[in-house]
Amino acid sequence: MLIQELTRQESLEVLARTHLGRLACARGMQPYVVPINFTCQNNWLYSFSVLGQKIDWMRVNPLVCIEADQMRRELWATVVVFGRYEELCDTPEFQSERKLAFDLLQHRAMWWEHGGVKNMLGGTPATVPVFYRIKIEQITGRWAASEQEVSDIKQAKVHPDEQEWLHKMFRRDRQT
Repeated sequence: MLIQELTRQESLEVLARTHLGRLACARGMQPYVVPINFTCQNNWLYSFSVLGQKIDWMRVNPLVCIEADQMRRELWATVVVFGRYEELCDTPEFQSERKLAFDLLQHRAMWWEHGGVKNMLGGTPATVPVFYRIKIEQITGRWAASEQEVSDIKQAKVHPDEQEWLHKMFRRDRQT
């Protein structure tokens, strides 16, 4: 298995191609991890939710961690972000940021799924959406491929569009 570190830019590119991640937040000594849909732009991750445990906890402790990945058999890339929660309140001060978050999220299929499914399943009326963003303060990433995947890539047995990010990693690796 070949495992390599991703650069900051490569890690951001993985986030740009991904829409589902796991958000970790904590209150007191208790961690809490939930799936979220997000979009990434300019060192910010944008997301949406309804009021609940994660919003309550992030309001108390804005330090969070996001993990996102891309997986295909023995070929993967994973990114971990350490950041800070910022709620985009429904006030004139945050109006442009809320619109940006909404516009960016709309480009993702089912962007509202994790943030709004609880209310839909329970049959309760929809609540006011909570748009928020996570400032990317630190980011790390890795990618890996099995020897067979490496061989297939080098022999172009994998469709280039499907795994362009991996082709790019191999080109970078050969240059160093």
